[in-house]
Amino acid sequence: MTRRLAEVAKKVGVSEATVSRVLNGKPGVSDATREAVLTALDVLGYERPTQLRGDRARLVGLVLPELQNPIFPAFAEVVGGALAQQGFTSVLCTRTVGGVSEADYVDLLLQQQVSGVVFAGGFYAQADAAHGHYELLHERKLPTVLVNAAVQHLDFPQVSCDDAVAAEMALAHLRALGHERVGMVLGPKDHMPSRRKLETFQAQGGDPGLVEHTMFSLEGGHAAAARLVRRGVTGVICASDLLALGTVRAARRAGLAVPGDISVIGFDDSALMNCTDPPLTTVRQPIDAMGRAAVDLLVAQIDKAVVPADELLFEPELVVRASTARARAAAQD
Repeated sequence: MTRRLAEVAKKVGVSEATVSRVLNGKPGVSDATREAVLTALDVLGYERPTQLRGDRARLVGLVLPELQNPIFPAFAEVVGGALAQQGFTSVLCTRTVGGVSEADYVDLLLQQQVSGVVFAGGFYAQADAAHGHYELLHERKLPTVLVNAAVQHLDFPQVSCDDAVAAEMALAHLRALGHERVGMVLGPKDHMPSRRKLETFQAQGGDPGLVEHTMFSLEGGHAAAARLVRRGVTGVICASDLLALGTVRAARRAGLAVPGDISVIGFDDSALMNCTDPPLTTVRQPIDAMGRAAVDLLVAQIDKAVVPADELLFEPELVVRASTARARAAAQD
């Protein structure tokens, strides 16, 4: 008990006597200090006293699929900062292969009595994945926001980048440069944002025979793009910047130059894409605006406001750098 008092007091910056008054429900402590002590208990992993468990902790779960893709740490920074401004502490939960699953994290967050959960890049975006843990959150009426496209039956507010506009921008850019054989490297076939990009690609006259699906990684992009290179594409649109970097590597392994022989477009505009060789042309997700909107929707739910289970679509931006250029045939005309 003494150790717990000391750790919580140090975390909050108050005396052990103040912590003791909060834990024993005694008066003489401001609401702000009381809330800070209870939040510190949650963060440090201590159980709240029984009489103090009725209110939810001012903790919010932030569930991400990974941290290797730079877009996810960047998003976590935006959401964490916006939550802090609203008086909440984010609890970062990152899935690991063969380790803690998304469903496990949901169980853990429910045990910690979090105030809400923000998901980014979760299984809600995969049609063939298990969705039982989302249904559990819905049953518990826990405030929840999903970032980017979800399967149809999940009844939560969503904040998404407009994948259709992203694909249209990328394809229009390559066609303006004279590229006629344009391919796509997308995520898995059941991945909803990839499906949206593919639908737009085909609606705009893109060749479905020049589309490859793969896992979201540098290696996946390399393998998928290598197959497209053998089919003679001169431009490739990718569903993430990592896939685009894998595509650049595949082109070079085949003895081709980027953008001299093949133009490559990514998606996200994650960190350091202006420092790659060549600097990557990509479609930027407005993660600052999306992250703040996700937090606003979540806090509104926590405050008992009625928030429709609609999808807010944010406009992407084409960022032209040096990985795209005029097609050779067009350049020679």
